Amino acid sequence: MVSCQKESKDNTITKYQNSNSTLATQLSVKADSYYNAKKFDSAFFYYNKSKELFVKEKDSNYVAYNLIRLTKIQQIFGDYISSEETLTEALDYTKNNTEYVFAIHNLLGIVAKELKNYDDAITSYKTILKTVKEPLTRVTPLNNIATVYIEQQKYPDAIRILEPILISNTLDNFPRKKAIIIDNLGFAYYKNNQLEKGFKLMQEGLSIRIKQNDWYGSIESYLHLADYYQNINSQKSKENALLAYNQAKKTQSIDEQLEALSFLMLQNTEKGVNPHSKRYVYLNDSIKKVRNNAKNQFAKIRYDSKKATLESIKYKAEKTEIALQLQTQKNQTYLLGFGFMFLMTAIGFLISYFKNKNKQIRLQEAYATETRISKKLHDELANDVFYTMTFAETQDLQNPVKKETLLENLDKIYNRTRNISKENSPIDTNVDFEYHLKQMLNNYKTNILEIIIKNGNPIDWSKIDADKKIAIQRVLQELMINMKKYSQANFVIIGFNTLQNNIVIDYSDNGIGCSQKSILKGGLQNAENRIHTVNGIFTFDTNPDKGFKAKITVPK
Repeated sequence: MVSCQKESKDNTITKYQNSNSTLATQLSVKADSYYNAKKFDSAFFYYNKSKELFVKEKDSNYVAYNLIRLTKIQQIFGDYISSEETLTEALDYTKNNTEYVFAIHNLLGIVAKELKNYDDAITSYKTILKTVKEPLTRVTPLNNIATVYIEQQKYPDAIRILEPILISNTLDNFPRKKAIIIDNLGFAYYKNNQLEKGFKLMQEGLSIRIKQNDWYGSIESYLHLADYYQNINSQKSKENALLAYNQAKKTQSIDEQLEALSFLMLQNTEKGVNPHSKRYVYLNDSIKKVRNNAKNQFAKIRYDSKKATLESIKYKAEKTEIALQLQTQKNQTYLLGFGFMFLMTAIGFLISYFKNKNKQIRLQEAYATETRISKKLHDELANDVFYTMTFAETQDLQNPVKKETLLENLDKIYNRTRNISKENSPIDTNVDFEYHLKQMLNNYKTNILEIIIKNGNPIDWSKIDADKKIAIQRVLQELMINMKKYSQANFVIIGFNTLQNNIVIDYSDNGIGCSQKSILKGGLQNAENRIHTVNGIFTFDTNPDKGFKAKITVPK
């Protein structure tokens, strides 16, 4: 529906001798130039600055003008709630200016209509009619009331308003305005089941708009015709919707593009992906994002001045106002200072907390490592040494067989010592890290244990932090040790891969498995802690007689 909107004021504002008024005037003119260039963020900023200065100068007319322009920008970006607040503020400055009263109530009507508050919209338009007597000027609010009735599906009421306007010949010298009335009246006839009469008028309205090069107005005509043909001739409905869409693209009219696309989506019969649906979703998401960003930006611009404006309305005495502003600034300074101190204290506490937590985790890891080494020395190496010493003391070492047995026992002790050293030696995290990592895994291979390493997407280890490399190698080492000690597996698969921004390592064996509680007691709790310290995830799945599976996920 077409809703006309009147605003009054030339772009050139009379300049005053007062410096504040001169600056305010310059800012408003600058804002007008940005507005006309559709640079609405800059326009909003300068209208708001100009309004603030005119408030100080108590110049109601120019305050109202800037507020009306701010409202226009808010409505362009669909921020109807904020625009209603701005218009309410503007009403306090327009008591003696009927043109501005006209503009504000017209804009309030648009807000109410867009928010589906139809009764409020009609009330706003009727308020204009009470103050406007000239027939031509009354056309706009009457047409707007009719469009509200159309949205409410009160088509006879809309026809009752629009017919007299067309019959009166008031708009004979204003073809563009006449086309609006003709098109809306035709649409109301069509919706009221007076199809032939409505179609004829909608065609006439489109013809006038094309002759007048009113390309923006023609969009509405095409949309009305697309609606008319929707259940009669789907091809013609699609043609008119496409014409509306193309014109809306030329005039950069986003809302009209969306409305045209909604018709095209309904009429599309092609197989596969509907291109109009994709365009609708993309355009709708984009405009929502732009409008939301604009709303936030405009709210920020007005934030600093809103409190001062409210105080200016409440307190008229200049000295009292200044005192209040100074006190407010002082309180804000105290509050900011307190907030800053609180924030710094909180940050210090968090840093200390996480440092202590990481320190505790490292201590736990060190303790677990020491415990594991101690247990190996006691359970494995110490027993072998004691047995060998006893053998050497009690046997005849001159006997070649006994001597060979002693040498074999010493070699076994050496190998156990070397393995313990390797398991707990420093890890090379430089360019040869991948080679040493996979060599460590392959060292567990025996005649009865097969180890397969699978490579998925290549991992660029040179870009991985040293802490993460160490954690990965120690955890894999822990898995291999547990497998060797408990699982009785003869087949192990280890897969390396990259998915999105993560390193993913999958481990599985065909061992006897066990309960998850036993696994945690067996040493994997330490492995899980290691992965958590580098913000990774360690998960495993095991049950008796069903093997063991684990997954390590570490962010790059």
